Amino acid sequence: MGISVVAANEASWSDVRAIFGARGEPARCQCQWFKITAAEWGSVPVEERAERLRAQAGCDDPGAATTSGLVAYLGGEPAGWCAVEPRFAYPRLMTARVPWAGRDESRTDAGVWAVTCFVTRTGFRRRGVSRALVAAAVGFARERGARAIEGYPIVARTDREYSWGELYVGSRKIFTEAGFTEVSHPTPRRVVMRLDFA
Repeated sequence: MGISVVAANEASWSDVRAIFGARGEPARCQCQWFKITAAEWGSVPVEERAERLRAQAGCDDPGAATTSGLVAYLGGEPAGWCAVEPRFAYPRLMTARVPWAGRDESRTDAGVWAVTCFVTRTGFRRRGVSRALVAAAVGFARERGARAIEGYPIVARTDREYSWGELYVGSRKIFTEAGFTEVSHPTPRRVVMRLDFA
């Protein structure tokens, strides 16, 4: 049973809903943490976050001009989500310490894309879903004209367990395996990983 990955607009909204579930952090966030400013976050109810995700992803519309992510299937079942768009599409990212600490470049450069979030459905974890998603994100961004793609993962230690609330940005290891290299280390636990396309 292999993993296949499609653009979110090629997936059904019901499949995306199955991945995010009805409780826990993914269900509360609806992949809106980087899309909504800190000042606005508390005033946007979960139902509206879900509607925003649905509009951004363009689910059930294979002809959509844009989409905000990728959906992974394992054995034909919806298994995971990855947010990937031009970096400037994430308002909260534009003002955060990660990824800008120690870096001097245009924050609105449309040629740089970002992988900001992963959600792996309960029952499908530790089966390579995030690895498949980050690898697919590379091709997805490149095909849409990106010059580079970045991720902002946590530096995971092997001697401790992590919750989804910590690992939603992915681990450094899955980015390294996809060809990314570390370009900065803005906090003790977070790194900026980047892949520049020739």
